[in-house]
Amino acid sequence: MKCIFCGDVESKVIDSRATDDFSKIRRRRECLSCGRRFTTYEVIETTPILVIKNDGTRQPFDRAKIEAGVIRACEKRPVSASDINALVSSVEKQITNMMEQEISSYKIGELVMAELKELDQVAYIRFASVYRQFRDLSTFTQFINEFEKKMLSDK
Repeated sequence: MKCIFCGDVESKVIDSRATDDFSKIRRRRECLSCGRRFTTYEVIETTPILVIKNDGTRQPFDRAKIEAGVIRACEKRPVSASDINALVSSVEKQITNMMEQEISSYKIGELVMAELKELDQVAYIRFASVYRQFRDLSTFTQFINEFEKKMLSDK
């Protein structure tokens, strides 16, 4: 690893530990030439996942888009930032574990909705109203009635 201070490529690892979300390895290094210490992060290289949009176009998977949608759905709800981060991480992990290079935006939306249903029912309905693109009040009402029946039958 190249020293950020003197440019020498010889260093030794002083300390290694996983980050809080276990997605990276943090390594504390010491340059063998100048003796100064610096930190590096090691990340597993993955193949990029492409999202197939409704119109058939493809774009790289972006965790931030899921996070933005969930934040919007949870706005003014008693849902913590750590709960939102955990939900997004769970969805991202499920997508990665599918071992597919392409996934439909529909499937991603279904995964998010399944997680939101457990986290906050109002946020779930908010997300569903945008995700499913309800065109009129009757479609929205029908969705809420079906959701309510399902919740009552699960109890």
